[in-house]
Formats: sequence, structure tokens, C-alpha cells
Amino acid sequence: MIASGKLNFADHIVVVGYFVVMLGIGAYFYRYMRRMKDYFTGNSAIPWWLSGASFYMSSFSVFGFVVNSALAYKYGWVGITMFWAYIPGTLLCALVFSKRWRRARIDSPVEYMEARYNPAMRQLCAWHGIPVKIVDDALKLVAIGVFLSGSLGLDLKQSMLWSGVIMLAYTFMGGLWAVVVTDFVQFVVMGAAVLILFVLAGVRVGGLHEFVQHAAPGSFDLVSTEYGWTYIAAMVFLYAIAMSSVHWQLIQRFTCVPNEREGRKLGWLVVVLQLVTPVIMFLPGMAARQFIGPDLAEPRDVYPLLCTTLLPAGLLGLTVAAMFAATMSMLSADYNACANVVTNDVYRRLLRPRASQRELVLVGRLVTLVIGVLSLAIAFYVVNQPAGNDSLFRNMVKLFSVATAPVAVPMILGLMSKRLTGLSAVVGLLGGLAVGLYFFFTLADEVALFDVMVKKENLLLFGTALTTTVLMLGVSGLFPQSAAERAHVEPFLERLAAPVGAHRLDREESDPGSAAVSPFGVVGISIGLIGLLMVGVAPFVEGALATGLDLGMGLLMIVAGGLVAWRLGPRHRRGAGAAARAEAADGTAAAAQSVE
Repeated sequence: MIASGKLNFADHIVVVGYFVVMLGIGAYFYRYMRRMKDYFTGNSAIPWWLSGASFYMSSFSVFGFVVNSALAYKYGWVGITMFWAYIPGTLLCALVFSKRWRRARIDSPVEYMEARYNPAMRQLCAWHGIPVKIVDDALKLVAIGVFLSGSLGLDLKQSMLWSGVIMLAYTFMGGLWAVVVTDFVQFVVMGAAVLILFVLAGVRVGGLHEFVQHAAPGSFDLVSTEYGWTYIAAMVFLYAIAMSSVHWQLIQRFTCVPNEREGRKLGWLVVVLQLVTPVIMFLPGMAARQFIGPDLAEPRDVYPLLCTTLLPAGLLGLTVAAMFAATMSMLSADYNACANVVTNDVYRRLLRPRASQRELVLVGRLVTLVIGVLSLAIAFYVVNQPAGNDSLFRNMVKLFSVATAPVAVPMILGLMSKRLTGLSAVVGLLGGLAVGLYFFFTLADEVALFDVMVKKENLLLFGTALTTTVLMLGVSGLFPQSAAERAHVEPFLERLAAPVGAHRLDREESDPGSAAVSPFGVVGISIGLIGLLMVGVAPFVEGALATGLDLGMGLLMIVAGGLVAWRLGPRHRRGAGAAARAEAADGTAAAAQSVE
């Protein structure tokens, strides 16, 4: 990374202070984790704005900063179009799946597979998904380690170790509440950093008019020759099935809100963020051609080069923290979601059906620890490969293409159709995996299809999706549901038809006497502390504009954080118990009306 050796004492203070705030959030929520639902679903009491910010931050990583900025530098608006490919999938979640996932009333995404199909599907998805998640998390740890070692000048393995330990610590202590609150604070930090860089880049090119006037030809085209509409369509398809089904951590964001109305608001918030923020994040990459030059040997270096060119001490540390935050959000969410599946779908379902809530929380914490350690071990194995040997990394990426659709298709179709059978889901999943593995070992890295060269991973994705869909429809047609299977599935279908508060499970599982958790106090204090960090490093910031931006953003965070903690925190705690009792009463009345 070009940023190597550029950070000074003030930047290190910002990064270290940021880590301390994250750990403090985990410690704050430790005492509230009394039940498995508290630890893994936030007792379905997490507000939509908090869950929405967490969804957004958990959907991309530092890889997005680097790659999309490189695309913007090289091709122009294409870098923004590539990020916009998330929007159709998020719209699908908001309009269709958010209500269904919340009404499913599940403790983990994999639990749904037994309720909709059969116990075999639940275990197949659990044992298939857990190793995939762990390996995926290992690759994210490598990305974080490379970024931190380059920007802070640390050893690669030390960077991976310490960042992994910090993420693991606050997730271990505070469960899903700690994950979503740290995600929100990370969202604020990232927003401040990219906004400052956006303003400084705009000033450097002389304003909007000069930027447009001197832009390279074709810079504002939505697509390019290399990344045309076919490629964008493939990305839209991939993101849509991933966000609505196989990304357990994103499904969690819909199951942890109080009701389906908040789930829709969550989805619309993410759509707005995905529409607006790419313009702020990646236009500086386009502008870099005008003041860095159009001939960078490695376009992927443009974002760190932008940071070191435009940002003075202190603000550079904030940006490093922001880029780190993007990947840290993905990892902490994965740790919690994966531990949820192991605890709920393996330990409680197979080993200890009568385990107490205290035992399940303890097991959840221990599983979180094991998953984090395994991810670190695999990450160390990857970086110990000989220099220049990246075949292991490439093969892992292709294997993810094999593993995605055979699970995603049964999850999506099971929410949309009443007729698909458990046998069809098992056959579809195994058949899709078999076809994907066959293609993985036999196809070349690029294949000519209708006179177009298609990448192997795209063929794997579409091939497994088509195979799984055809097998499920065919088997369900040949072997329709039996009376026993219809009786097994009917309770789940009844849940999907009942609004939250109008089903007996809502009354049985409601706990008005549980401890009221208010996110406002800890969110406000955390944002205020980040603001204090920015004000504290202001003496190290050079230049009137940069100093003004740093002080202005820091003071704004202090004031906003103080108001949130002081005004909303106590009010929310006072009203939490009454709100819980009112919701329980509303649910009882709605259920009675439904029966009548």
C-alpha cells in the first residue's frame, strides 16, 4: 500500500482510540446478554435505523473501497454503477422478503429450513454453510491485515491477529447488540471520513464545473466495454440471491427488528444509502485523474494515494479507521450469525434440546470464540503460502460460486411457494453442488458462450442456480407433498400469514420483564468520543480547510452524540417497559380478533 509509513503519532492515536471505543461497546452490552434471543437476535427489539446501518455496513468491505475507486479512476462512473448493482437486491429484500423473514419468527436463518422443509435440510445447510463462512471470514481477515500492515507499517500477521482479537472480543461480549451498535458508530466514522475526502478532492480539482469540464471522454457512461450490461446483470443477480438468502448476517437484520413495518423501513434506508454514498465515496477516484495523473501503473492504489495526497495527519488516521470499519462490520456480523447457527441449529437441536438460556448464551460465546480462532488459523495459512502463489485464493473464490445457489434457491423458493417439497429441496441442494463441483474441476477459467467469453465463477453460479431450480420443480411435480408433510409445513405457513403480534408465538415468547436495552446512550457516548478524538488531533492537522473540516466534524459529533445520550437515552429506557407491555397487549387483542 502506498500509505505505508505515512501515518504519524496523531493518526495512530485516532486508530487506537477507535479500537478502544469498539471494545467499550462490547463491554457495555455484556450484562444484557441473558438469553439466546438477546445474544443472537437482540430480543427482536433493535430499531430499524440501527439495523439498517448495520445491514449497509455488513454488505461490503475495504475491498469495495479499493476496487470501486480503481474502476472509477480507470473507467469513470462505472465504479459507481458497480456499487449500484446492490440496489435491486436490497429493493427485493425490502418489498418482498423483509416481511416474510420477520414473520417466520425464527432464531436463526437455518432454523427456517426445518420449519419449511424437513430436519435434513436444516442440518445440510448448517454443515454446508459453517465451513464456507469460516473460510470467507479468513479471507476478510487477510484483507484487513494487508490494509493495516500497509497503512500503519505493522507486520502483516500482527495486524491480522490484533484486528481479529478486537472484533472477536466485542462480538464475544455483547452479541448482536454490540455488533449493530459498533456498525452504526463505524457508519458515522466512515461517513465523516469519505465526506471530508470528497470535499478536499473537489477543492483540489477546482469545483464541480472544472471537474466535469476536464473529465476524460466517456467518464460519465454507466457501463464500459469491459464492464457492460451483461456483467452488471450478473452482479445484480448474485447480490440479489446473496442478500435475500445465503448471507445469514443480513437475514438477521430483518429478524431482529420489532415488526415487519420496521423491516421495510430498514430496507428503504439501505436503498437510499446505496444510492447516495457511492457518489461521495468514488467520485474522488474519478477526480484523481486530474491531479494525480491518468497513468498510474496500478489503479488499485488510487484510493490510498488519494488519502495520503489530500489528508493531513489525524484525518488520515480517521480514514484508515473508516476503511477498516467496513470490513470489521462484515466480520463481526459473520461471527455472530455463524455462532447463532452452531448454537441453535446444531447444539440445541441435536445435543441439548432442554438447555437453559444461560447455557445457550455461554455456548454461543464459546462458539464465537472458536469460529474466530479457526478463521485466524486459516488466514495465517493463506498468508504463509509462497509469494506470488495466489491460486489458493482464486480457487476459494470459485468455490464460493459453487456453494451459493444450491442453498439460496431452496431458501428463496420456500418463502414464495407452498408446493415445493422437502425431498425436492434436498435433491436440488445436492444436485446443484454436484454439478457445480463437476464444472469447477472441468471448466477453464474463461469459457466461450454465444461468442462471449464468460468467467468460470459466473458459469458456476448460473449453472448451479439453474440445476437446483429445475430439480426442485421436477421432483415436486413428480412426488407431491404427502398429508404428513403438509401437516408439518402448515404451522410455518400460518406464521407467514400472521402479522407480528397476532400469532401465539408472539405471546409465548414475549418477555415484558426482561431488561430494557437502550441503544441511544451508548451510541451517543461513542459518537461523542470519536468527535473528541478528532478535536484532540486538530493541532496536528495542517492547512486551514482541513483543520476547519476536522474541527467542524468533531464538534458536530460531540454535540450530536451528547444530545442523543442526554435526551433520548433516559427517555427510551423509561418507555421500554411500557412499550413492551403495550406490544404484548396489542398482540393478544390482534390474535383474539383474528380468531373471531
